[in-house]
Amino acid sequence: MSPIVDNFVAPPCADQIEMLYQDEDLLLINKPSGLLSLSGKNPQNLDSVHYRLVKDFPGCTLVHRLDFGTSGLMVIARNKAINAALCRQFSERSVTKIYSALLCGHLLNDEGVIDAAIAKDPALFPLMSICAINGKPARSRYQVVERFMREQEDGRMLPVTRVQLFPETGRTHQLRIHCQQLGHPILGCDLYSGLTLPGTERTPRLMLHASELHFVHPASQEATVARNASPF
Repeated sequence: MSPIVDNFVAPPCADQIEMLYQDEDLLLINKPSGLLSLSGKNPQNLDSVHYRLVKDFPGCTLVHRLDFGTSGLMVIARNKAINAALCRQFSERSVTKIYSALLCGHLLNDEGVIDAAIAKDPALFPLMSICAINGKPARSRYQVVERFMREQEDGRMLPVTRVQLFPETGRTHQLRIHCQQLGHPILGCDLYSGLTLPGTERTPRLMLHASELHFVHPASQEATVARNASPF
């Protein structure tokens, strides 16, 4: 099997990380769209959430990641013990993650479930694929918030559905590929058909935002609900 070569070079991100909460154990931030979570192997991809935060918070580590184009909530551990405790919550799926998204077209149903296994295929990199045989189980729920017509930069009107997405597993690109599987890709998604409809090619960003995180604070053991409203 030939090695995977990642030729992606992230454009500069001028947007700043918004600090929403901090204590001696963890940070809650709002990641801007267009910023990597972790620095890449390519030296041109040095800038990232971790690269920026470790300057002010030495020893901090990422507990989870958001895609380059996705904005929103991330919880950052400030020491190894907190990292281990939070990683355990994520691996045990006791963390509730809620995303806001704009999907292309008007969904027929007000809510539903996408249950489709996702597989890595080096031949398709960076794309993931739906594969019942080789894929890992992946399940997402969706709930419609509103259906409306959105005016694009070129003046065209595009049917769009605003949804809340609830990933029950945490596969790479899960929400993006599941929405494509649903027949309504996320607006602005360059990998999974979100830029193929007339007028969508000028969409300024991936319309996916991590808007809520529910977890237990490892130090205080208090149930924590973090919310950050979608910017779109």
